Amino acid sequence: MYKNDDLLFVPLGGAGEIGMNANLYHYHDSWLMVDLGISFPDESTPGVEVILPDLTFIEQRRDKLVGLVLTHGHEDHLGAIPYLWNRIRCPVYGSAFTLALLRRKLAESRFNHEVPLIELSMGEAKKIGAFGVELVGLSHSIPDPAALAIRTEAGIVLHTGDWKFDKTPMLGTNTDRCRLAEIGREGVLAMIGDSTNAMIEGRTGSEALARDGLKKVIAQATGRVAVTCFASNVARIDSIVKAAQANDRSIAIVGRALNRAMSAAREVGYLQDLPDFVPESDIELVPREHLLVICTGTQGEPRAAMARIAAGAHESVSLEAGDTVIYSSRQIPGNENAISKVQDMLIRRKIKLVTDEDAPVHVSGHPSRDEMVEMYGIVRPHIAVPVHGTARHLIAHAALADSCQVAQSIIPDNGAMIRLNGRPPGEDGNYRAEIIDDVHTGALTHEGGQILELQSDMLRARRKMLWNGAVTASVVLNRSGALCAVPKVSQTGVSGQNADDFTTAASIAIEEAVAALNKAARQSNSTVEEVVTQAVRRVAKSMFGRRPISHVHIIRVGHEDIAVDAADLIA
Repeated sequence: MYKNDDLLFVPLGGAGEIGMNANLYHYHDSWLMVDLGISFPDESTPGVEVILPDLTFIEQRRDKLVGLVLTHGHEDHLGAIPYLWNRIRCPVYGSAFTLALLRRKLAESRFNHEVPLIELSMGEAKKIGAFGVELVGLSHSIPDPAALAIRTEAGIVLHTGDWKFDKTPMLGTNTDRCRLAEIGREGVLAMIGDSTNAMIEGRTGSEALARDGLKKVIAQATGRVAVTCFASNVARIDSIVKAAQANDRSIAIVGRALNRAMSAAREVGYLQDLPDFVPESDIELVPREHLLVICTGTQGEPRAAMARIAAGAHESVSLEAGDTVIYSSRQIPGNENAISKVQDMLIRRKIKLVTDEDAPVHVSGHPSRDEMVEMYGIVRPHIAVPVHGTARHLIAHAALADSCQVAQSIIPDNGAMIRLNGRPPGEDGNYRAEIIDDVHTGALTHEGGQILELQSDMLRARRKMLWNGAVTASVVLNRSGALCAVPKVSQTGVSGQNADDFTTAASIAIEEAVAALNKAARQSNSTVEEVVTQAVRRVAKSMFGRRPISHVHIIRVGHEDIAVDAADLIA
């Protein structure tokens, strides 16, 4: 499959998708994991709360896994650790804020893991197995994000994580161009890079722009103002607080995730000059025109604060016609429908809605094309491997890298095993990466204290039931297999107005299907169950175009004279 001295990159999540980042590097019999994140479900995964990467490949090599290094504290980069760490059981490395956030997540989780957490400072070089790892400071929409300079005898790999260039980040520092340039001069074999905004021209706006936009929108607002943002975007929380203070508004914080992130930020030295907040229990005591509420729920999560506020069902926060809600966030692909449902509830109640399409109340944490060009000019890698994006994002990123004179771009899917240190292809002296294998990947979820495959029989049946409904048929037979009563049929989600017509037609079809069996077949429960299931699905297909989940109950009675089988009498 691979050799001991192969420098390999293997994404188990986050390649061809946004979310669920989980990456592996191999060199000299050591495996290093970078990030272990989650993705969020949509309407195609009913009852699923979180989606996790399948780590089977590295679980089988757990004795060779030397560590997990985190680029930053977003859920799509560390959210799977409470669920899956027990399967890998390795040390976890990260920056101060990243680990402060992770400690709180672990403490709140149902899993009692004693995870060894090792803090790394920016610029600190750490030997982890066969790898030398250095954190390089970045700007992003969370404190303490880092690129990873991963050094091996086969070459340097720069794993960018999520980043942008921001001269006025308002909290934290700008991306460390000087250190990146020094690493570039050492010679970078490959850059594994963020593709989120690879199709957006220009440069991403600064956090200072969002802060000014928030001030202006809040100044124009009447009544109560509620602002929803990502809980981990501590710089944005600070911007919202400053914008509220500039407009003489007191501030209330609603949502456990917000309080958790702010506690972690304070622990490591951020957010030291915040005012006293209005307790959630006292929100209704503050005049509406003098209050601003910061809350969770940017992505339409049904149990988050904003969804309950929009529905008028929150226990502490109420909104009225004329109040204002500001979405200081972006839509994560796949969440559009959930977000629209919450926003529609607000609009119906005549609450003013402001998004980044209406005013500059949000800026991205990812680089647009001009910044990506600048990064390639600084780092000058031989090989570009786009990650953190859908197929369209990755293709756009690869084309941009080609335009920056990068010798080779290689677009991975999850599971692609990429050898980065292939042989130079002749006189140009450039290494050529190649995909040498494809390893097992997949998606898991957590339910009822268990980790389940997203394609497990139970979850597949749930999805099928969502789209096709379910039918239950009860069939009473005597010992010789004759029907003793009219088959009883009930349905859920198959039909609305024509439910009685369906159950009647299905019952008749069951009678005909059982009658067509010979005596021996009617005495076999499995055979009767199969023909009844086929009869029910045939009727559902002809009437509604559906293939429902079918449950067949077969009841055998002991008295053969309850019903008389005409065929038996003739015989």
